[in-house]
Amino acid sequence: MLSVDPVIPGIAAIAPEMIAIRRQIHSHPELAFQEVATSDIVAGLLTQWGYGVSRGLGKTGVVGVLKEGRGSRRIGLRADMDALPIEEATSLPYASTVPQTMHACGHDGHTAMLLCAARYLAESRQFSGTLNVIFQPAEESYGGARAMINDGLFEQFPCDAIFGLHNMPGYKTGDMNFRSGPAMASADRVTIVLRGAGGHGALPHLARDPMPAVGAIILGLQSIVGREVDAQKSAVISVGSVKAGETFNVIPQTAEMKLSVRALDPTVRALLHERIKTMIHAQASAFGVEADIDYELGYPVLVNSDETTAFATEVAQAMLGAQRVDGDARPLMGSEDFAYMLQVVPGTYAWIGNGIEGKGSCMVHNPGYDFNDDILAIGASYWVRLTEAFLVD
Repeated sequence: MLSVDPVIPGIAAIAPEMIAIRRQIHSHPELAFQEVATSDIVAGLLTQWGYGVSRGLGKTGVVGVLKEGRGSRRIGLRADMDALPIEEATSLPYASTVPQTMHACGHDGHTAMLLCAARYLAESRQFSGTLNVIFQPAEESYGGARAMINDGLFEQFPCDAIFGLHNMPGYKTGDMNFRSGPAMASADRVTIVLRGAGGHGALPHLARDPMPAVGAIILGLQSIVGREVDAQKSAVISVGSVKAGETFNVIPQTAEMKLSVRALDPTVRALLHERIKTMIHAQASAFGVEADIDYELGYPVLVNSDETTAFATEVAQAMLGAQRVDGDARPLMGSEDFAYMLQVVPGTYAWIGNGIEGKGSCMVHNPGYDFNDDILAIGASYWVRLTEAFLVD
């Protein structure tokens, strides 16, 4: 595959308009399954550009379909649309106008990036086959991908392969990273309520204090990772919240703990599931309290297919040059509900650098984050090159 310029001239020409749309979406963020105005923008533009548009999959999802030529292949390109419940602290002229809501993960940029590619592809039509552009709601912990699948996404819009793309602060601006196989972790949530008997802080022998069990459980959880998980495999158990008691001299009757559990291997995930529950009940019993456990299985391990990842990596290398593309990037312990789509259709989830220093370097899920508009045209050009290379006679 011959080298080409990173940004397609036609993409460069329309990028300023797409940046303006991105900033409009940024100013008016919407939380999971509430992306009504964002969906209106997406659906309106796709209709204007000649796509067949379907709405309502996963409540607020939008799918645009464009067919060209006699090709039989079908590709899916996916972008997420939802914001986070965070108060923005950027002071940007296009900062969020909605209290406690902001695009702190760049989904506004992902949406605009795919819109930019969709417009160019509708105008150029340099492909033969079926293009499905999928704008998904509720990626942030609510499983919008699964909701769209349950509403018949791939029955109504079959895809031979599906691709996703996420910006990543800490990677050089516009550089791209790929990984075949497990690329992002599963993410499970565990809520534990320890029930004892409250009492006076001066008379602990007359109570059943849940707090010693809390301490033992926190230490015991890390022994599971350190002593029961293969040292060459990844696992993370984080205690994100402990709530108990109100004052100094009262032993609490209950204590609540909340855990985040992550793994890059389904067998490790299953091991953690079993051992965490067993250990919690054992520690609770040892300290004379009871444990109620709500173990919520969340997003699965995201697994990129070998074939599509090799293909996408080659497209990116031809566009950017091999020195700007890592085809064997380290997996991330973050999670992504695109994993549900990859359980149904082979495909690849990739990352594009948002910046290392200054502009674009603030990490996602931070009140100071902003999507780097300098990468919009690069990402859109990748989508176009990918589509044109995949949809050939």
